[in-house]
Amino acid sequence: MLGYRVPAADQAMLISGGRRSRSGAPFRVLIGHGAFVNPFMRRIGILTLSMCEAEVQETCVTGQGISVNVRAVIAFKVGNDDESIVNAGQRFLSDQNQMSVLTGRIFAGHLRSIVGSMTVEEIVTERQKLATEVLDGSKSEMAKIGLIVDSLQIQSIDDMGTGYIEAMAAPHVSAIQRQAKVAQAEADQASAEAQQESQRNQAAYARQTAVVQAQYKAEVDKAQAQAAQAGPLAQAQAQQEVLSMQTQLAQRNAELRQQQLVAEVVKPAEAEAEKVRTLAQADAERMKILAEAAASHNRVALDRMLIDQLPQIVKEAAGGLAGANLSILNGADGLGEIAAGLVAQGLTILDSVKASMAGSADKQIAITQQDQTPSAQPVS
Repeated sequence: MLGYRVPAADQAMLISGGRRSRSGAPFRVLIGHGAFVNPFMRRIGILTLSMCEAEVQETCVTGQGISVNVRAVIAFKVGNDDESIVNAGQRFLSDQNQMSVLTGRIFAGHLRSIVGSMTVEEIVTERQKLATEVLDGSKSEMAKIGLIVDSLQIQSIDDMGTGYIEAMAAPHVSAIQRQAKVAQAEADQASAEAQQESQRNQAAYARQTAVVQAQYKAEVDKAQAQAAQAGPLAQAQAQQEVLSMQTQLAQRNAELRQQQLVAEVVKPAEAEAEKVRTLAQADAERMKILAEAAASHNRVALDRMLIDQLPQIVKEAAGGLAGANLSILNGADGLGEIAAGLVAQGLTILDSVKASMAGSADKQIAITQQDQTPSAQPVS
């Protein structure tokens, strides 16, 4: 659009003309946005905000009076605040290359000043200390012209051929060389030991290989011998196994035959014999019971018969006394005693007859049982 200007991202647009800004700056500062500018009434200037670089190579004298050549690189830029932009714009807007020239001169002066207060050893071993002190010394001057420093790098320090730095490094170099030689000697020794160990391992491996080969050959020879004898040996073993199986089969058949005989002959015979014995015992018990019952019945009948005959026996005894010449002295009592005596005599006779008949009955029972008991013949 005509009359509308916008600065780049790394630029500041300075608009002069018209009234002063509220901050008192001679021009307006625009960063990151644009504005309408009347080209007849306003003027526009563009100030870079990008990173710039300045190189310093200065001959300095140390506190020991030794001249050294120091080379450094400074990275700087214009500050982002309005004050820094205004300060830098008033000094460098027409020729912005002068920023690197002026920065190099400022740092060269501070570098000579700081190196003059240090020794060569400090400069060589403490480069960061040198850079920090130079930065601190130049910070205020750089701020006045609107510049800020991002970094300062000491790139090289040279004693300008005096040999001081080289002599200072000589002990360290000698020590490092000695260490290098020792390390090399240790490496050579380690290499020799490793080589010897390798040779020993190779010899051991060769011996082990020979032993293994010998063992392998022995195993092969043994296997070949066994293979040569395998036919007859296998046949003999097979025949032996056949004979063993036949023997086991015969023993098994004999055991089965024995079990069959026991099941078919012995067991039935024993069962039959047990049956006969059981039946005989049962029959004998039956006959015994019958005989005892018969004997008991005969005794009961006999006892009844004798009891029935007892009055007759007493009567006969009393009849015998009828013709006898007896004198009864005590009257009724004497008569009672005679009657009791007759009864007692009859009972005595009855007991005698029972005992005689009981003996005959027992004998008859024994004879009957002997005749009726069957004889069991053993069965083989």
